[in-house]
Amino acid sequence: MSEARIVYLNGAFLPFDEAKVSVMDRGFLFADGIYEVSAVLDGRLVDNAAHLARLDLSLGEIGIRNPHTIEGWVGLQEELVRHNGLTEGLVYMQVTRGAFERDFAFPPAETPPTVMMFTQAKTVANNPLAERGAKVVTVPDIRWKRRDIKSVALLAQVLAKQEAAKAGVAEAWMVEDGFVTEGSSSTAFMVAGNAIVTRPLSTALLPGITRLAVMRLAGDEGLRVEERLFTVEEAVAADEAFYTSASAFVMPVVAIDGRPVGTGEPGPRARRLRDLYLELARA
Repeated sequence: MSEARIVYLNGAFLPFDEAKVSVMDRGFLFADGIYEVSAVLDGRLVDNAAHLARLDLSLGEIGIRNPHTIEGWVGLQEELVRHNGLTEGLVYMQVTRGAFERDFAFPPAETPPTVMMFTQAKTVANNPLAERGAKVVTVPDIRWKRRDIKSVALLAQVLAKQEAAKAGVAEAWMVEDGFVTEGSSSTAFMVAGNAIVTRPLSTALLPGITRLAVMRLAGDEGLRVEERLFTVEEAVAADEAFYTSASAFVMPVVAIDGRPVGTGEPGPRARRLRDLYLELARA
């Protein structure tokens, strides 16, 4: 973490080491907050309007007033990208219910939210993992029942991602009642013939922004899009599998729980959708 790194906190752009949050912040004490992540490619924000719309929706679902307009957010994001000279990577945004004496009930309505943003330099376009393909493991889905809200309460996802790390793989797919819900930080897809298959939206999973873009691209390519539940066994037996996220874009999956998917190499459909998404991101 360079001394030159700049973060945004509550109205100010600050050196990383000078940015401090109260120990009474409800994000710290209760995970009472919402976050979003937008990719940056060639110095520009990718699919950003949809991310900011989801941020607004999540804030509304837990009763936190959005502190900025869409235009205001974009201006702050772009300024933060300039401050950090970011050409490729991520912009992280977080809004919590603010700082107040610890109590489970909401603080007074006039309590200002805590607003924080930082950037992370990361290779998102020419990711070597996309060339060799990602391996995933499956874990039980132990999360709460409003997974459509992008809450900072991510302990279940942390534990899932740690299971992936222990197994030496890139991602964990969470399973509930025998069906794949989603990845610990991604949307799960499989490819069956001329169709891409992913779980339909509900409170059981996050409405992925990259998910939606890739589904549209698939339709433009003449692929059928099926929104339905699927099992781990179906995914292992599929022609291909992949996952999507703001940081992974489209990531081919070559093995699930140590069992190869398809040929055990990144499949042509996933490769094509990744190429198309990169073209879209750079357009």
